[in-house]
Amino acid sequence: MTLRSALWLCCASLLVACSSTPPPPDWQMNARSSAERAAEAWLSGNSKVEEVEFLRARGEVARTAQPALLARLELTRCATRVAALVFEPCAGYEALVADAAPAEQAYARYLAGQATAADAALLPPAHRGLVGTAPASLGDIEDPLSRLIAAGVLLQRGAASPAVVADAVETASQRGWRRPVLAWLGVQLRQAQAAGAADEAARIQRRIQLLAP
Repeated sequence: MTLRSALWLCCASLLVACSSTPPPPDWQMNARSSAERAAEAWLSGNSKVEEVEFLRARGEVARTAQPALLARLELTRCATRVAALVFEPCAGYEALVADAAPAEQAYARYLAGQATAADAALLPPAHRGLVGTAPASLGDIEDPLSRLIAAGVLLQRGAASPAVVADAVETASQRGWRRPVLAWLGVQLRQAQAAGAADEAARIQRRIQLLAP
């Protein structure tokens, strides 16, 4: 799937409805395009471009004077951080939390690894099965970014098995997303070292060297 699909799946149709007649207003299309470019830039390791594009997207959404929409946009940004194992407070969202809808509040808890069973029905479909005590698997999540977000959530919860980590590494690798590739290879390296798998650790280290010589 394209990054466009990934962005909207991860936060359950952020800005644009599936169909719209008459055509959606300019602010929606502009915000969507800039948000997509921002996410692609950040995942690829280009923070400067990400900052410019995200601020452009935010400016377009701000034209509506709807803080709930801004809260959704901020969550999509924080979701890309979780995909690359950058676990930090979602400051942009927290400044708007008073006006966030229940679905966004549930998703914010999910990204922080704190979702409860009561949140499951409010999450995007791809993530509902990862809330609770059932065995964690990414097998049913087709969208690449959603898979990485889910893997990041599992890692925060201490539930990311070596199979989950390997899945995240290859998902990021196939997309050429440098930042999450490096982050997940680092986790995989530590797992191999902890298991005493010297040959596997050396193989992973060679992959890391290709990105961070």
